Amino acid sequence: MTHESVALEALARLFEDMDRNYGETARRHGFACHGCPDNCCHTRFYHHTLVEYLYLRRGLEQMTPAEQGFIRTTASQQVQHANACMNHDQPPRLMCPLNRSERCLLYAYRPMICRLHGIPHATRRPDGRYLEGPGCDDFYRQCGPGTHAPLDRSPHYTAMAQLERRLREQAGYRDKLKMTIAQMLLMDLKIF
Repeated sequence: MTHESVALEALARLFEDMDRNYGETARRHGFACHGCPDNCCHTRFYHHTLVEYLYLRRGLEQMTPAEQGFIRTTASQQVQHANACMNHDQPPRLMCPLNRSERCLLYAYRPMICRLHGIPHATRRPDGRYLEGPGCDDFYRQCGPGTHAPLDRSPHYTAMAQLERRLREQAGYRDKLKMTIAQMLLMDLKIF
């Protein structure tokens, strides 16, 4: 088995754990994400891990050439539009190029933030600081105001960082990454 395959299988197990923890927390609060008007698929998230890039690319490679072409065309248009918005100091608000009719075309391969977004969360940083973040607007519409027990993202972030570090060491890859999903779909990094 290659280093890449080992890393992607480890990431699949980590994502299963994230999905389970997210689901348990969402059920405990009575929250269900249905694609609200503030849809997080409109949010310009940046992704920083090589392993998530490779995982998303693996999912893309399993699609037909026609589906891949359509997705890449959409991603290219969105990158161009986002760049034009940024040049005019306007924050771009574009639907993710993988979203079709309120569904993710690569749902099983979606990155970590797509799996954990929406519910209140907490993180214990390596420096010991404890940070809490709110849920999305739809969470509060469904679950009401007040204090809600957060999802602890710390174990997931720690496991992701360890997995990323191992993969980068094995690949000898030192470049920093900061990509949107559209950019990830267009980039063709040769790692191994």
